[in-house]
Amino acid sequence: MNETMVETLQSVLPLRSGVLEEAIQKADVLIEALQYIRQFRDQVTVIKLGGSVMETPEALENLLLDVVFMETVGMQPVIVHGGGAAISRAMDDAGIEPKFVQGRRYTDEATLEIVEKVLAETINNDITDTIEELGGRAAALNFRTTNVLFGEKLTLTDQVGETVDLGRVGQVTKVDKRTLRNLCHAGLVPVIPSMAMGEDGKKLNVNADTAATAVAQAMGAEKLVFLSDVNGVRRVKEDAESLIHSLSSKEVRELIDEGVIAAGMIPKVQACLDSLDGGVGKTHIIDGRLKHSLLLEIYTQSGVGTEIVSD
Repeated sequence: MNETMVETLQSVLPLRSGVLEEAIQKADVLIEALQYIRQFRDQVTVIKLGGSVMETPEALENLLLDVVFMETVGMQPVIVHGGGAAISRAMDDAGIEPKFVQGRRYTDEATLEIVEKVLAETINNDITDTIEELGGRAAALNFRTTNVLFGEKLTLTDQVGETVDLGRVGQVTKVDKRTLRNLCHAGLVPVIPSMAMGEDGKKLNVNADTAATAVAQAMGAEKLVFLSDVNGVRRVKEDAESLIHSLSSKEVRELIDEGVIAAGMIPKVQACLDSLDGGVGKTHIIDGRLKHSLLLEIYTQSGVGTEIVSD
């Protein structure tokens, strides 16, 4: 072997070694994921999709690619989505001033028409189409195809006990779980807008977190994942490094009492607690803007968000 060949080999071998090491690391990741793939095969995971992830096409595509992966390896993902920002833009374009009562969008007939068009038609079909473009199979479940959520008008009271009118705002009382199970068993991802059909045959606008909770409870889901704009529950609100990876129901209530969990995080953790009380195995809060956050939370030991489990 001449000197030139030796020099060539010496320059190539480290490169090949680096490529090989990278390949081994990828294999290690797959092996780590294997135990979770086996554990969650044929188990339902409900994913509440909303917030900033829906406003960023790249983030949404990455998230839906995770969903396609989950279905491909045998899990049964179900998507429940909102679309508040898009609804607000459409109302602004229509010259309708939004009105909120106790944190919920007051929904008169004109607002309901916009909510249905944006949420149950445009967004619902866009999510379904994107999943199929990424190689998966999905079913858009809306009032024009197959509705699976049924409900009643939501009644709230004010500080003096008077009934508060929210218009056509509702809560889910029944989920067509047979249709959802049939779709999951057929290898399709159900995509559900947060709207329901009322007992009077009229449509209702439903909070997406509570809709996802109702679906997860009805399906006996192994997991319910809430996508957030933060990485989970933090001991210090402004410090992402203070993320708490795992909490019991009791610890969550203690953190609420201490003021560690406050403001906008309270409704999310309350939805988690309600889901656990209804039989859901585990709940998770993750930052949906993080690339492949769904896979990292489900298929790795440490995860990237906060899991909340029963006591």
